[in-house]
Amino acid sequence: MLEAKSNLKGAMLALFAFAIYSTHDVFVKFLGGTYSPIQIIFFSVTLSFPLVALMLISDRSDGNLRPHHPWWIFLRTVSSICTGFTAFYAFSVLPLAQTYAILFATPLLITLLAIPILGEKVGVRRGLAVVVGMIGVMIVLRPTGAQLGWGHAAALTAAVASSLTSVIVRKIGQVERAVVLLLFPMLANFVVMGAALPFVYHPMPIEHLGMVAVIACFGFIAGFFTIKAYRAAEAVIVAPMQYSQMLWAAFYGYLIFNEGIDRYTLIGASIIMASGVYIVLREGRAKTSRNTPVLESRSRPETGILPRISLMLKR
Repeated sequence: MLEAKSNLKGAMLALFAFAIYSTHDVFVKFLGGTYSPIQIIFFSVTLSFPLVALMLISDRSDGNLRPHHPWWIFLRTVSSICTGFTAFYAFSVLPLAQTYAILFATPLLITLLAIPILGEKVGVRRGLAVVVGMIGVMIVLRPTGAQLGWGHAAALTAAVASSLTSVIVRKIGQVERAVVLLLFPMLANFVVMGAALPFVYHPMPIEHLGMVAVIACFGFIAGFFTIKAYRAAEAVIVAPMQYSQMLWAAFYGYLIFNEGIDRYTLIGASIIMASGVYIVLREGRAKTSRNTPVLESRSRPETGILPRISLMLKR
């Protein structure tokens, strides 16, 4: 009975967290209609530093900031920057529901990348789930010959780069300090986006700068509640809650951006979500997965702006 109550509490916390994440994405999409993702990311990461500093003050572990695996850290940092830029761009130009549907392919890609990087053995059932999920992605991308745009390419790139980031964390996360894994992408975003900012900068009125602050705060708050959810409930209960964002996409898309969910997006997203849930449930079973790469990712696509959930859980 206590375990059931704990799982229910964790599920409710996760639903609340992903509702905040979805609201966060609405602000990204709204600002993306006027400003480059470079500018949004730069100011978001800048305003996130004080929040992250508060978290790092409590880090009592000894050591320096020198990575044990510099090349893996470098690759993870590059993939995080790539995820942030492409995801923000996709949110700016695609309907919310379509962007989410493509990003939901991340667990499928994590399963594939875990084979060469982690030595994960994927059985027939999980393999078929990946194949079915990728068919869902193709349905979302319009098999009817409708023109694909840079937004679709950006969303796919974000899904691939985020998957790579997650698998790398799973590979080196037990050796590297959480602060190293957290700060390197943030600092790289600050430097890279800052260097590119003069080429795309547009003056921001105070209300838009306030929206950037909301992006930073909402991401931080949502991350906090996601951590609470994973500490309250089993990962197999919490992880599928991310798919509730599709409901928020339908609500916000209709209410704010006058968007609807077309038939292909709805069918494809349903297939992708079903495949993702199946993979999560399979990894949650004993002797099915040695590394459980999807369950251990425990995060939305990492953009190098906000703390990664799994890093905070390992402390």
